[in-house]
Amino acid sequence: QVQLVESGGGLVQAGGSLRLSCAAPQTIIAIYVMGWYRQAPGKQRDLVAEITSGGSTTYADSVNGRFTISRDNAKNTVYLQMNSLKTEDTAVYYCKMKGRAVLGAARDYWGQGTQVTVSS
Repeated sequence: QVQLVESGGGLVQAGGSLRLSCAAPQTIIAIYVMGWYRQAPGKQRDLVAEITSGGSTTYADSVNGRFTISRDNAKNTVYLQMNSLKTEDTAVYYCKMKGRAVLGAARDYWGQGTQVTVSS
């Protein structure tokens, strides 16, 4: 079972910053889209940001201008720099990658989730 490995969550005060990382194993040889989603208690999982293999980015309106997504293709890694954090950013953050393993078909891979808590 291939799983992405996330790191970087934690507790931060409002106005602070955090950087999330998510790495895929090198057995995934082609990654088309990398993204971050989040899920607050009692709410659905929503897209935060995503980046294509060509570098095009999409952001949720609520984080546009505060969060920056980037990727390192050589390391199969995606990052989410989160600045000016607000209490409403509190959620479990999940990374997702659409990619293909050797001899496999393209599919979605998910991380285990990392908690981000923003205190007032």
